[in-house]
Amino acid sequence: MSTWIALFRGINVGGRNILPMKELAKILEAIGCTHVRTYIQSGNVILRESGSKAPQLAKSIEQSVLNSYGFEPKVQLLTVKELEKAVRANPYADAESDPKSLHVLFLAEKPKSADLQSLSDLKSENESYSLRGNLFYLHAPDGIGRSRLAAKAEKLLGVDATGRNWRTVSKLLELARQNA
Repeated sequence: MSTWIALFRGINVGGRNILPMKELAKILEAIGCTHVRTYIQSGNVILRESGSKAPQLAKSIEQSVLNSYGFEPKVQLLTVKELEKAVRANPYADAESDPKSLHVLFLAEKPKSADLQSLSDLKSENESYSLRGNLFYLHAPDGIGRSRLAAKAEKLLGVDATGRNWRTVSKLLELARQNA
């Protein structure tokens, strides 16, 4: 059995793609996942599953949600080791004390042609960012909602992404370690 962290993109945000976490857990259990634990309403799930590789499991989850709810969310799966690596690689350790200002975008793959110049041009004086493989770290002390960089990062990186603030990343790692 492998422990996975499933990051759903775009569910229960702005009144769109509503999927109650209890219902999501039932969908996951119906496709063979066990020890399913959700964290907050924005699509964070810790689960155990045997036999599947990440791309097959992600596709199975996406298809099951589509069949049940009529929309197909993007799902990114991480292993506990991958999440631990993301936490260790954080270049803004000083910002961990204000976890709402620190964000990680988990990228579907390492960007091949990221527009780093445009990212730098959008960055406010107070912001910092770092691209490390398939992880994009953003420290936005003035708030993510005000950040032009945050709003355009995915497009300029050129790959699908889903972001989480540091509080969520830390909690998911704690839950995943308990589930392993």
